[in-house]
Formats: sequence, structure tokens, C-alpha cells
Amino acid sequence: MKQLQKFFPHAIAILGFVLVSTLYFFPVLQGKQIFQSDIAQYTGMAKEQNDFRATYHAEPYWTNSAFGGMPTYQLGAKYPHDYVGAIDDILRFLPRPADYLFLYFLSFYILMLVLKADPLKAFFGAIAFGFSTYLIIILGVGHNAKAHAIAYMPMVVAGFVMVFQRKYIWGGLLVMFAGALELNANHFQMTFYLLILLLIFLSYFIYEGIKSKEYKSLLISIGTLFIAGIFAIGSNAGNLLATTEYANFSIRGKSDLSFNPDGSKSTTDSAMTYDYITEYSYGIAESFNLIAPRLFGGSNNEKVGTDSSMFEFMISQGVPEDQATNFVSSMPTYWGDQPIVSAPAYIGAVVFFLGILALFTDERKIKYAFIGGAFLSLILSWGKNFPLLTDFCIDYIPMYNKFRAVSSIQVILELCFPVLAIMGLQSFFKLEKEKQLKPLLQSGAVGFGLVLVLFLSKSLFSFSTANDSYFLQNYGPSFVDALKADRKSLYSADLLRSGFFIIIAVGTLWLFIKNKIAQNTAIILVGLFMVSDLFFVDKNYVSNKDFVNARDVEVPFQETPTDAKILEDPTNYRVFDIQGLMQARTSYFHKAIGGYSAVRPKRIQQLFDYQIAKNNMEILNMLNVKYVIQTDKEGKESPIINPDANGNAWFVSKVELVKNADQEMKALDKLNSKEVAVINKDEFEVIKNKAFAKDSTAAITLDSYQSNNLKYTSNNSKEGLAVFSEMYYEKGWKAIIDGKETPIMRADYALRAILVPAGKHSIEFKFDPQVVKTGGTITLVSCIGMLFLLVGGLYVERKKGV
Repeated sequence: MKQLQKFFPHAIAILGFVLVSTLYFFPVLQGKQIFQSDIAQYTGMAKEQNDFRATYHAEPYWTNSAFGGMPTYQLGAKYPHDYVGAIDDILRFLPRPADYLFLYFLSFYILMLVLKADPLKAFFGAIAFGFSTYLIIILGVGHNAKAHAIAYMPMVVAGFVMVFQRKYIWGGLLVMFAGALELNANHFQMTFYLLILLLIFLSYFIYEGIKSKEYKSLLISIGTLFIAGIFAIGSNAGNLLATTEYANFSIRGKSDLSFNPDGSKSTTDSAMTYDYITEYSYGIAESFNLIAPRLFGGSNNEKVGTDSSMFEFMISQGVPEDQATNFVSSMPTYWGDQPIVSAPAYIGAVVFFLGILALFTDERKIKYAFIGGAFLSLILSWGKNFPLLTDFCIDYIPMYNKFRAVSSIQVILELCFPVLAIMGLQSFFKLEKEKQLKPLLQSGAVGFGLVLVLFLSKSLFSFSTANDSYFLQNYGPSFVDALKADRKSLYSADLLRSGFFIIIAVGTLWLFIKNKIAQNTAIILVGLFMVSDLFFVDKNYVSNKDFVNARDVEVPFQETPTDAKILEDPTNYRVFDIQGLMQARTSYFHKAIGGYSAVRPKRIQQLFDYQIAKNNMEILNMLNVKYVIQTDKEGKESPIINPDANGNAWFVSKVELVKNADQEMKALDKLNSKEVAVINKDEFEVIKNKAFAKDSTAAITLDSYQSNNLKYTSNNSKEGLAVFSEMYYEKGWKAIIDGKETPIMRADYALRAILVPAGKHSIEFKFDPQVVKTGGTITLVSCIGMLFLLVGGLYVERKKGV
């Protein structure tokens, strides 16, 4: 009975998380789904994969519907023995995206309990963490994997801290399972940022351990974390090994080329340029919108309302009131350093104030680890605006140059500050009454003082952005003046708003000190202020209007007359949508050479940049692009037939041998791909006879097609070199001629080629990746090990309690 009473507050908290999650995303209870732009793109990319599953009840691990062909390792592939994923499915029992919001809450709540917060404060802290605007907006746009990984971060930190609290078994088990779930979320950029935070904590605990000469417990803790980490990694071996294998094939790998598309010498061996990595760099001054949401205009689609300067300007220009009202519902008020912002990264004014309060009231030194994590993530988010640190990290920190959108590292700050806030609230109430007023006034002065300084510094800002030149040119100076006036209004209004929330939070705690209200009343009031502050900001960016009928989410793209016309062709070919090159809509209906992926294949991207962008039609021919979708000035689509497409496979009469990637790419400039194949002799067996005979009837026909299995029949009177309009991928593809495996070469920079004996032969290409089998075995062994550790840990803990 005592145990049940002890668990009761936590049960109420968990029930509260379920209610808040579902009520915030209330339309999910009506069977509606949120329309997430990135998930619509993912649906397009995964269409062929999902159709394969439905037909064959198996995993293809390869798709030809995007970028000419690529592994599905980062497109939601399902790996053998994914028992960690099954646990995750149980935890995410609510409809999406309420499931991710619930995970935010639950994970943070566990962390706060580990840090000795009582359930009530931990509950409000969890809600505040989950309602941080960045965490909500990524659910709105469909960054589900990112949200998924962020959700497990607090739980991993909780286990990490427990281990160093000498709760080796419970802490080790929590780190192991939370770490496994974190990796299973499959967003390695977020996990990488979590590792940075954990390194800060490890440094703190090592320093404290050495300082207090507790070497034994320090070694046990590190050993426990090592074992937990090994099993967490092992339980995700399938995904991790496959992704590692694919990484160098993708744009995240090193470039093989030493020159740029314009012919200039490349200064980096990274496939991602410095500008691409740091494109989304947070402005230094822009960082203050962490405490005042629309300090820098909010977003690129901000609703400014009918009391705005822009509305007055539109009316003055004779625009009808209803049109003007509609126009001001989506204004480009953002004037920060990033190219596009869907919402400000706002942590909350009350959260900020309470975080400052922790500096004055909480005597636990662990607060410095959270402060260090918050500060480091902030300055790293500045990217190119703080090149001293950013350049060092890109050049010397392993893996750092694999990720873009450096501003997203602020998720660490968005985790650390709510923790500090609840630590501040908890420690404040532990102080004696006579010692509470001073730190309250000090933290209030810092928080409100910063708001006041920013308010008085308004004249120092230009409220302009480089994009304003477009509006100036197309709409005139009066339009830009109205836009700047609205930016100034948002700046002032949100500073006043933040100042107000800080004052009422300070006032509430002051009333408690003066015995005007009870402690729980003060906690609830401050918690409600903290949560409501964030709630109303969030609703500006993700609300019920973003939900649509489930059908619109499950089938996000509608077939057009152009699609229907192309689909009348039953043969196997590719489609090039000029306007939608980096969108997944075409992939939903056709086999496209474009697509939507942050880890698209490197060599197809280089073909775009170095050849297709220069109108080299021969590249489209060798990729078997039979249809090109063009859009005229009126926006009308039409399919253009490419009569010169090479088809699925062909014999060449000559091989041009080159010795590196540079020569491969340059050889494509004037390549006749139907007759000549370009092969890197340093990577593949040198073909001594550069001339191959082929008679007029020589041909290769595609007999059957599956994304991971293609069967052909070849006819040629002489031995020949066959080139296939399929993307070369070194690991996993096997070529089989009459039942006997034969080596695959890379031809024409990106395609497959094999030597075919004279005569008639059956040829089969089969994608059978060994990495998936190896990963599956390691995963199974690791999961069994985790089960034994769990049972053993529970047994030991139970024996201790007897």
C-alpha cells in the first residue's frame, strides 16, 4: 500500500502528460492528422518502398524512385530484431504528434526526479520543456526523427547522472535503455549534440571525483556507462552499421573531386561546403529571442493583424479590406541572419528568470554543467557568426562537418534552461524565509534588467534584412517602411510581454515570502505562468488549423494530367521534373532522378551540379530519363519525351580509361554514352582491350523489375561491356550471369557496368546487403544481453531491499 501511495503522484503526473498532449493536439481525437511538410516529402520518397512491403511483406532496402536509386537505410528501413523499436512503439501509444509531446514530458520528468525535484515542480518543468517553441515547431513541419531523438535526451542525461550518484544498477539500466531508444530514433545530429552535453557532464564528474579522491566510484561509474553504451549501440547495430556504410556514398561523405562546378580549385574535401554547413547560423544578437520570441520578427510568415502598419499601408493603396486582412496574415517580418525561420526558438521568459534564480539559490555544483552546456550550445549555434569556434570544430572535431543547420544545437540550451529553472524553483523554497528575498530580487533584476536594456537599445537595430531589397524592388519603399514599422512593433510588444511575465513571477514568489499565499499555490501559479507563456506563443505557429483529414496526409500528392500521361507508358524509365528537382512529389508517381533527402547520394548531386545544370543532355540519356516535366510561364505542366534516352542497358564499343574522379567527371563533358564507357582504372580491373565488338543486333532487355531485383536477357555475338542505367553502389549489389556472380564496375561516374560473355545470357542484379544480416545478428545478441542485465539488475536490487 505504501508503494502505491508513493507512486500515486507520478501516476497523476503521467496522466496529466497524456491529457495535455492530446488536448494540445485535440484534432487527433477526431481522427485528423497534422499536415507536416517534411512528412509529405518522406511519403513521396518512401512510396516505392512501402508498395514493396505491401506486396512482398519484406524489406527492399533499395529504392529506384528517387535520385536514380539509393539505399532506404535513411528512409525508414526496418531492420531485423528491432526490439528496441517495439519498446518505443509502446511508449508512443498516443496518436501522432501527441506521442512525441508525451515523450518530451515523460523524459524530462524522469530527469527532474533524478535531480530531486518534487513531482509538482517536475510536472510543470516537463510541460515547459515540451512547450519550448522549437520543440513544437519541428512537430508542425514534420521533423519527426529530430523530435524523437530530442525526446529521449533528458532520459539519457537522467541515467548518466544516476550512475555518478552511485546508483550504478538503476542508472546503468536507464542509460542503456534510454540510449538505445535515443539511437533508435535515428537522428544522428541530435544524438551527436547529446554526446557533446554528456562530455561536459563527464568532465564535471571526473573533476569532482578527482577533487574528492573518490577514484574507485569514478572508475565504477565510467565502467558502468561503457557497458551500458556498448549494449545501447549493439541493440541498434543494423541501423548504425548500414548508415555508416552509406555515409560516404551520401553528400555527408568526402568529395572525390578536387575542383568546383565552375572549374575553380576546391578548398575542401568535404562534399558539404562551409556555406552549406553554416547556412543556418544564429545571429549573435538574435539569441535574445530566446527570452522575447519576436524580437527579430518571429518568422517568415508572421501574422501581424489589422492593427499593423502593413494593413494601413494596404488600405491606403486601395486594397479591399478582406484582401488586406488576408495579406497581413502571412508577412515576412523575420529579419535575422538565417535564410528561413518557421518560428522563433523561445524558451520562455519565466523559464529564463527561474534559471537565473538557480544561480543564486541552488548550491549544487551540477548546475555549472547545465550552464556550461547551455552556453556552449549557444555560441556553437552562431556558426559563421562566430568563426573562431565554428571553424575549429569543423576542421578538428570528428563528425562535426557531417551536419548542417548548426543553429539546431540550441536544443541543448533548450534542455538545460528548463532544468535550471526547476532547480531554481526547488532550491528557492528550500531556503529559509529570511534568505529568499535577496536572491529573488537579484534574479528578477537580472531578468527584467536585460529586458529593459534591450527595450532601450531599440534604436541601435536597423530592423532590415538582405531580403528587403527584393521587396524594395518589387513593392517600393513605402512597403518596406511599413514592414520595418511592424518589426519594431513586434520587438517592443514582445519585450513588454516578457517583462510582464517576469514581474508576475517575481510578484508571486514575493507574495509567498510575505505569507500572502501558500507554497503550493505559489508553485502552481508560477508553473501556470511559465507554461501559459509558452503555450500562447506555440499556438501562433502550430495549432488546430494545421490538422487535416487523415486521407490528405496518407495521400499527400494528387495525380496530375502530366503524371497520368507519363504513367500510360508501361516500360521502365526515369522522369526529370525541372521545377521539382529537390522535391519528392515526382518520386511518389515515378522513378525520378530528383528527390528530397538531406543524405541524398553524393554522385547524383555532383551530376546535377557539374553536368545537368550545364544542360548536358547526355547525362539524362545515360540515366534513362525518358520524360522531362517542364512548366511554362502560365504554370502549366507538360511532359516532354526524350527520344535519345539510352534505355535500361546497352553495350558499348569502347572504354575510356581514366585514373581519378576528376578525369571521370571531365570525361562526361563530351561523352557519347551509347558508344563509350568511362571507367576509373585505379579503382577497377583494367580492361586491356579498349575496343569491344558489338553487332547490329546486340541488345540487353529488362525482363522483370523489382527495386532490389532486376532480371535481363543479353544477346551479343562477341564478349561485350554492358552499361546499366542503374546507380552504382559498392556494397550489397550482386551481378549474376547464368547463375554465376560477376564483378560490377562503376561506369560513367555513377552507373553499373559488367563484362558479358558472347552469346545469349540471363543477367540478374540482386540487392542483398551483408551489413543488414551482420547488424541483425549483433542486434539480437545485444538485446538478449540487455534482457539478462535487466533481470540481473532487478534481482540484485530486490535482494538489497530484503
